[in-house]
This record gives sequence, structure tokens and C-alpha cells, in this order.
Amino acid sequence: MQHHSSSGRFPLVAYVVSEELAKASSLLPSNKHRSLLVHSLVSALGVLSLVTLDHQKCFKVLRPRRATQKDLLSYHTRDYLEYALNPSSDYGDQAQISKYGLEDDCPPFRGMHEYIQLVAGATLTAVDAIKESLCDVAICWDGGRHHAQKSHASGFCYVADCVLAILALRRAVPSSVSPRKSRVMYLDLDLHFSDAVSQAFHNPSSTAMSQVLTLSIHHAAPGFFPVSPLSALPNPDDASFDPFTLSLPLREGASSQTFARIWPIVEGIKDIFLPDFIIVQCGVDGLAGDPTATWNWSLGGPGSLGWCIERVIQGWSGRKLLLGGGGYNSPNAARAWAFLTSIAAGKPLPLETQIPDHRAFPLYQPSFTLDVPAGNMQEQNSKEYLQHVEDIYERIQTILQQRLSGEGPP
Repeated sequence: MQHHSSSGRFPLVAYVVSEELAKASSLLPSNKHRSLLVHSLVSALGVLSLVTLDHQKCFKVLRPRRATQKDLLSYHTRDYLEYALNPSSDYGDQAQISKYGLEDDCPPFRGMHEYIQLVAGATLTAVDAIKESLCDVAICWDGGRHHAQKSHASGFCYVADCVLAILALRRAVPSSVSPRKSRVMYLDLDLHFSDAVSQAFHNPSSTAMSQVLTLSIHHAAPGFFPVSPLSALPNPDDASFDPFTLSLPLREGASSQTFARIWPIVEGIKDIFLPDFIIVQCGVDGLAGDPTATWNWSLGGPGSLGWCIERVIQGWSGRKLLLGGGGYNSPNAARAWAFLTSIAAGKPLPLETQIPDHRAFPLYQPSFTLDVPAGNMQEQNSKEYLQHVEDIYERIQTILQQRLSGEGPP
């Protein structure tokens, strides 16, 4: 692989950002100004200036390209794109805005057409970096829009960049000498189920090996968005079961302790599937302090978000793409993604790091540190429930192993 780990010429981590992208993303109605906050904190902390022991830069900053119509048409329908990308579309036509999901939680907004092209283009810029072996890890915190459907917007998401990324990596040539096709594992850590991504690759009628495996760890409860039969704990005896489309729902109050308990399941699935590429959607709405107030996850310590990402980055083979996602306490989203950026370079910042003085400094009160600690929410994921999850996944791993062995040695 052509990168520098110690003496080569290419950077280890690609970080996708431009002023144009941050400004466009900061117009997103559900997360106004969040993107500017994230990138300004990463910059203020000096993360992108980190160097290796032999004084090589850890990061290569990449300006995103705009996604073309052809890029977007690899998944989205032409009529949705023609409507959403046309700044002169009539947003007063109720039938049209309902058809394309541009209402309620996805209202049309100024600059929406540019946002769609820039966010999809940013994720695809990151994809190209790992596809072409320019780096081991690529980061696009403006991506991770996992609810956008093929023909309409949904759940604060206007463009299906996660699906576009998977499709592009599925076509890539694996780095191994094996003649097998590329395998892509999509791991979603957002509080909300990755409905659009999971549905896009769900194929219960197939008995063949799939190049794509999706695993979403999320909260699911009656009426909790998004409502989908695929968000439930899988039943291997059900006709709709697909061992390559997996869900692991957690109850309220999910803590780092719970994530530490279920993490061997994630590792087990990865060890059986052996992906060439791993996409991690790093939604941070499950962290304590988010307005959704559903989980009690923390940023540091065993089982934390940082702990999970460190295991993927440091311990898993294959090239990785880190995407953003949900997160409605914007200062905490900035803290989390700045910390994960440092983890990606193998140089995690101390959680007690003081927030540097910069324009957004007052927003980080009262602690003015990098950490997002757990709160006092009660853990609802009982030992009995987690044992049930482990028992189900033991069966799923056996089925997955059998399905993959039909392809011959990996």
C-alpha cells in the first residue's frame, strides 16, 4: 500500500474540508453552524498539524469536489435530483414537496442544491483517497447522512452519501492479491437506525455472498425515528432475515459499559466478513448531553465512542472511512469529532485538554475542556437483555460463516 507509516511519501489520514463545504453544511436546518464549529475546533486544537516521530505530517487536507449528476444518479432517482438540485423549483407546490420529502424535518433551504453536491462530493473525495491507497483513513465529518432515501429526503438527510460511498467502494479493487471482489463493512454508531443504508442493501432472498455488510447499533422503541422492521434485533428464523443486514438495538441509558459488553459481537462479525473497506458512521447523538437524551455514552474510557473508534483504527485491517451523522449539541459534536480526528492519527488528545481561545470559545462552557463525560441516566440494558443479544448473534455468526464459506477461502 502506498502511504507513509514511517518513511513513505503519502499521508496516513485524509481530512476533507473547505470553507465552501463548511458554510454549505452550516446552513443545514437541523444543525445550523455545526460544521463551522467542528472544523474551527479541529483547527484551533492544532490536530491537522500533528506529525509522526520522523516529522512527517499525519494529515493531508483534501478540498472536496462537487458531486456530478452522474455520481448522484448511481443511487438517487433522476426526478428527485432534478427537483432538489434546481434552485428555482416551486417549493409552494405541496404535492411536489411531499413527494420528495422536503417538509417537516427536511424543509427546503437556501443553498440546498449546493449542499447536496458538496456533501456527496466531500464523501466521494474521501472515498477516492482510500480507494487509490493515498491513505489508510479518510475523514468527512460533513457526511454520514444515513436517512436520505433513493427518491426523497428524510430525517434531516437530503443526500445518501453513505450509500454512494458503499457503491463506489464495492467497485474498487481490493489491495490483497486475492481475486475476490471488494468487501465493504458499514458500521453505524448513531443513536438512530441507519434505515436508508440498511434498506438499500437488504436482500433476504439471496443465498449468495454479499460484498456489503451493514451493522447498525442504535436505539429502537415504538414510535422512535426511524420506524422500520429492520431496526429490531434480527430473527434468523424470519423470512426477511439477511445475515449481511444486521441491527443491534440498545435500550435507553446505553453506557460505555454496555458498548464494552457488545463490542466482541462487532469484532466477531468483522473477523468473519474480513472487509477490505470499513465505513464508520460516527453519529454523536448518543453521547450524554445531547438533546435527544436517550443514551448515556461518553467520549473516553473503556467502551466509549473514542475507545470503539480507536479499536477500529488501530486493530482492524482494511482502509477506513469515518463519517459524521447526528449530534444536536453542537459544541459536544465538535469536541467528539476533534477527538476522533486525533485518534485517527494515532495521537489521541488528552480528554482534559483545554479548549483553546478561538471565536467559538464561549460555547464550550462550563467545562471548557475536550471531554464529554457520562451523565446520571439509568442504564436500561439489563444483563439478561445483553445475554439475549449475544445468544442471537452467536447464531448469526454461524450463519454468516456458512454463507461466506460457500465462496471458498477469502
